[in-house]
Amino acid sequence: MKKLIHLSLLFTLLLQTSLLRAQETSSRILPRIGLKGGLNLSNFFTQDIDDENALIGFNAGLFVKMPVTKSFAVQPELYFTTKGSQVSYNNLFASGDARFRLSYLEMPVLLVWNINSNFNIHGGPCIGYLLSGDVTNESSAPIFDFEKNIDVNDYNKMEASVAVGAAIDIRKISVGLRYNYGITTVGKEKDYLGTVYRFPDAKNSVLNVYLALSLN
Repeated sequence: MKKLIHLSLLFTLLLQTSLLRAQETSSRILPRIGLKGGLNLSNFFTQDIDDENALIGFNAGLFVKMPVTKSFAVQPELYFTTKGSQVSYNNLFASGDARFRLSYLEMPVLLVWNINSNFNIHGGPCIGYLLSGDVTNESSAPIFDFEKNIDVNDYNKMEASVAVGAAIDIRKISVGLRYNYGITTVGKEKDYLGTVYRFPDAKNSVLNVYLALSLN
């Protein structure tokens, strides 16, 4: 009887241990769904880039982190984000500052490398769709008012970019830093009297700090 009791206890202990391990394994392979948002520091990337022209904006949306192994995961996201820049000009006709403010619906697909349980680095391609775009202009010459001649149709609707970043994970909360670099130009290609040009002839460059919260 004692041996039977001992065997029963041993079996119960092994069963409990197996269930705990199964729960831990399932928690690792289940996708994490959550919310994320943060602040952007955006600029136009050109040959004569000036960091003083950066604009402050924000990003907000959803993410799904799908583990592939204990160390790697695939993380698609969908969020609203602002981009743009302040452009200073000074020529024979006028001087002033133009502020380009753009908003996109953006979807990155990131490969996440979990260095350990509390730190990861990530990167991958992004596709963005332009939702709105406007420009404000403060010029020394009132007649130099090109803002009335530029609207959302003057920008490329689709944007391809690449994102890289790192994040600290503390239970269900993550704090991250990410850089997004545009591959496609902001302005559409146009033809004026046989001359082909783009305005703005630049690519988006965005640094963002974000906070993410897992819902499961």
